[in-house]
Amino acid sequence: MLDADRRLALAYVPASRRAALEALWRLDVIFASVLATGRDEMVTRIRLAWWREALERLDTEPPPAEPVLRALAEHVVPAGIGGAALAAMEAGWEALISDTAPTPQDLAAYARARGGRLFRYSALVLGDPDFPVEAAGRLWALADLARRSANPREAQAALDAAEAQVVAKWPGPLRPLGMLAALAWRDVARRGESWERQGSPARMLRMIRHRLTGI
Repeated sequence: MLDADRRLALAYVPASRRAALEALWRLDVIFASVLATGRDEMVTRIRLAWWREALERLDTEPPPAEPVLRALAEHVVPAGIGGAALAAMEAGWEALISDTAPTPQDLAAYARARGGRLFRYSALVLGDPDFPVEAAGRLWALADLARRSANPREAQAALDAAEAQVVAKWPGPLRPLGMLAALAWRDVARRGESWERQGSPARMLRMIRHRLTGI
């Protein structure tokens, strides 16, 4: 299930594009759940590999009876985001599989493959593939990792790696995506001292402000 912030952002997406964006974001949630529920490193790698290979096969075969794969095949692949491109997001999650704290290189690879790609694909779905969204995606991925990590050292490392981003005013079609970037920067600025509840009134107000102003 999507978190409350993403559910709210999705409500501002035109109905004609909502199914594709929701499918993309649900794939991201699945990758996150693989790591969150994994207790054995080898099993986690096998589960990630299954998803990577299943996504790659979307380019050549009908999807299996799995809801997210079917939604991707129906709504995302026709939008020009092939299965191999979707599978490349798996590399970001694989970078976090370790018994030790992630290195700066691990966090950079994670942020790039998860957040950068997810935001780029989301921008394509929303109809503005040329606007530079990758930096915002990296910021969002690192903030999300810090928010969800049970390891304080990992959370702090993710916040330290989150880069300050200066983005020009977001265009109207991409503002549902910009809402998530605005919330991520809000989280990073708080330095994890007290995480706001996702979907809280304060976060809703920040999202509405971004919807109206683009900043």
